[in-house]
Amino acid sequence: MAIRLGGSGSSPSPYVSPGLTRGPAAFNRVKKEAGPWIKSGETIKGEVPMTILAISGLIRPMLEHRLPAGLDVRWFMTHEEALAAVAEAEIGWFDMNDQQAMAQTLRAAKKLKWLNSIYAGLDFLPMDVLIERGITVTNGAGINAITIAEYVVMGMLTIAKGYREVARAQERHEWLLDSPGKRELAGSKALLLGYGAIGRLIEPRLKAFDIEVSVVRRSAGEGTLGPDEWRAQLDTFDWVILAVPATPETEGLIGAAELAAMKPDCVIVNIARGSVIDQPALVEALERKAIGGAFLDVTTPEPLPADHPLWSLPNAHISMHLSGRAQDKMFLRSGDRFLANLAAYLKGEPVAPVFDPRLGY
Repeated sequence: MAIRLGGSGSSPSPYVSPGLTRGPAAFNRVKKEAGPWIKSGETIKGEVPMTILAISGLIRPMLEHRLPAGLDVRWFMTHEEALAAVAEAEIGWFDMNDQQAMAQTLRAAKKLKWLNSIYAGLDFLPMDVLIERGITVTNGAGINAITIAEYVVMGMLTIAKGYREVARAQERHEWLLDSPGKRELAGSKALLLGYGAIGRLIEPRLKAFDIEVSVVRRSAGEGTLGPDEWRAQLDTFDWVILAVPATPETEGLIGAAELAAMKPDCVIVNIARGSVIDQPALVEALERKAIGGAFLDVTTPEPLPADHPLWSLPNAHISMHLSGRAQDKMFLRSGDRFLANLAAYLKGEPVAPVFDPRLGY
């Protein structure tokens, strides 16, 4: 048995948390007496091995002081530091804005047993690596559900009331004499595709506006539609809301045929993934005004190129994948969940919510 010590000479390792000084007395004694002469990566025989974690430094100010004692935490800020930090890590939380870099970091984490992420959709990670290595994955399902559900309502109201034109009139210092939008949500009908953590919060918010909601689930039941039933009823809905996970099964879920079946004033709201819609077919439908409009929090690709036609279409609203970021509690909720899962993991208990790489959600 061995305990890993961080630091080389008088310079501490950038990957080891200062919180380690709160560890067991034996470890503190060994570190105090031998630390200056022990190089990073060396071990002392006869001590209890420590669980190694590799965590993004972005979460460090909120998380570090709340971690339990006796952990070897390797913090990092750059991709290069991440690659070094994950080499020996058993637990990893290395979310990055650069998804390709995050995937590379995962491949380098050869000893990883548990990967935590703030992202709900992890379709950009190599699923084969997660499956082959048997890595347990907890994702951010539900972390952003409240704000995304609110964003759906905001998008619908924005289109129904023509609020974009109201905001533009304010910029021009122009007093409008009539509302550019005349639709009411009350009494309208919405099709909700996807009933996960986000979908379950969207439904009651729409019902609060007196919207009749039809939910699509894998297994049809009372008040719900099955996966083979909703297409035949597309011409009855005023709103089509996409909240499904990104999987091979949902890629291109809304294509030219589905768009053609919709009512002329039907509006699509997509807070799922851009890949769920055949985007060229959507552009064509919007250009022809075959549907009423689209509120797109997600697109393909992201960021959307500046010269893409969606930016200029008057019936397309682009919200730049901001729905999950329209809050100030994302990292707090993620940290709370991670700490609860960490306590369970260290006791050999299950963690949640578990992402299944075979299913893609």
